[in-house]
Amino acid sequence: MELKFILESLLFSAQKSLSVPELRDVLAAAAGQEDADAAVKALKKTKESELTGALEELARDHEQAGRSYRLACVAGSWQFVTQPEYGPWLRALVGVKARPPRLSQPALETLAIIAYRQPITRAEVEQIRGVNVDGVMQTLTERGLVEQVGRAEVVGRPMTYGTTPLFLEYFGLRSLEDLPAGDELRKIVVEKPPAPVTADPGLATAPPEQLALKEEKKSQKAETAPVESDVPAPPEGGTAGS
Repeated sequence: MELKFILESLLFSAQKSLSVPELRDVLAAAAGQEDADAAVKALKKTKESELTGALEELARDHEQAGRSYRLACVAGSWQFVTQPEYGPWLRALVGVKARPPRLSQPALETLAIIAYRQPITRAEVEQIRGVNVDGVMQTLTERGLVEQVGRAEVVGRPMTYGTTPLFLEYFGLRSLEDLPAGDELRKIVVEKPPAPVTADPGLATAPPEQLALKEEKKSQKAETAPVESDVPAPPEGGTAGS
């Protein structure tokens, strides 16, 4: 029995999409059953690369057959999906599920920046867009398309953001590698804030350029300070004599 047909039966019967590790776990569980024969046990140690190869071959078979459905990998998980052109009849059969409102243009622009430049801080997103993104970031986070992924190694340790698996599912992408070419977006220079330094300029951990800048400011301040006059101030109520 070919591996791809075993996987086909699993995906056909599953009520949800299945990832390669999940399919591998199913094969291992089947091999552990008491009544499992040699053929079933032989698949216990199937490598994930072999599963991926079998799934891709199965996807090609269905594509060449020209059926009303196909095998697709979305966000790293595999599932059977119907072809878009059969939508009218399927909607008549199962109804139309309520879908969340479409993303606005600002939300799409912000989401694109995060997708191509992740991990990225909120301040860096604002540098690229040139506008405040607080409201848009909140919307994307609430929709589950963006999440916090860590902290940047800069002053204040701000949160960094990246896309979620739901983002891949929302746009029907297998992985981030399937994103359209975004060379121009990646070329935009984002100025990073300086790394944390000590406040005391006398310590060696402060960079030399920072010390030089402070000394220069002190010199300028001394040069522009007002000079006290030697002429005594006139007595109260009187005027200075000539």
